[in-house]
Amino acid sequence: MKKPWYSNISIYIELIRVTSWPKNFFIFVPAVFSKHIFSLDYFLTVLLGFFTFSIASSAVYVFNDIIDAPKDKFHPLKKNRPIASGAVHKITAAVISVIFFLILAAITLQMSLYFSLIIWSYVIINILYTSFLKEVVIVDLFCIASGFMLRVIAGAFLISVGISNWLILTTMFLSLFLAVMKRRVEISNSNNPSEQRLVLKDYSLSFIDQIAAMTGSGVILSYALYSVADRTVHSFGSENLVFTTTYVIFGIFRYMYLVYKKDKGENVIEVLMTDLPMIINLILYIATTMIIIYSR
Repeated sequence: MKKPWYSNISIYIELIRVTSWPKNFFIFVPAVFSKHIFSLDYFLTVLLGFFTFSIASSAVYVFNDIIDAPKDKFHPLKKNRPIASGAVHKITAAVISVIFFLILAAITLQMSLYFSLIIWSYVIINILYTSFLKEVVIVDLFCIASGFMLRVIAGAFLISVGISNWLILTTMFLSLFLAVMKRRVEISNSNNPSEQRLVLKDYSLSFIDQIAAMTGSGVILSYALYSVADRTVHSFGSENLVFTTTYVIFGIFRYMYLVYKKDKGENVIEVLMTDLPMIINLILYIATTMIIIYSR
């Protein structure tokens, strides 16, 4: 006798990638740096945006897994995903994806136009990525990176605040850095990378390493310049934000160490949540930043 679907609820939680929802916390960045995070109205507005983005990302993840299931079956880790492993039928997954898209449409109809456009831009980019852009060299990196950028921009639109150009550049370089690190792990962990992902034949470790060095440097420089920019110092009434650059540098170096020496990094959330030095560094960065921004 078949078990009812609700007895395997953990499988469906894995299917919609609840563990990847922390990526959507990027939507809180504008509220934090505009000193609005402790305002209840602003916080609730951004929180709604967080859950809206979570629904969008889950719909996209399920769609992606349906399309990639045949190749995922041969991947050492992805073969255990619900669709690739056969735990969830493709038709069931398709129905779940459609339901999430319908819920997303209903929610975005009630939200601001610009925020809704950002959400659906994210959806369209990811559908195009899954369909064919993931096989276009360099373009695939920008598609992966766009998700983080759109989250930050969406957070600004939600509460109608401006974003520093330096903060935008920091997000862009960080997004590209994480995308490049993901590709490096995929290449180094596979005996025949192009079988796993066709575009990997157009990359080499030396090429990836050069991009990683450029984007990692871009993150550090952009953030450092943001921390000392006149607009930033004036807004926070302090020049002390520059000291948080130390945490950013450590984070970039530690992430590169985990990718190069430990072959981790394909899943950024897994790295951030399982590596103790990264966890401590992240906590210290958040605590120090909040004290500097909100102590005046």
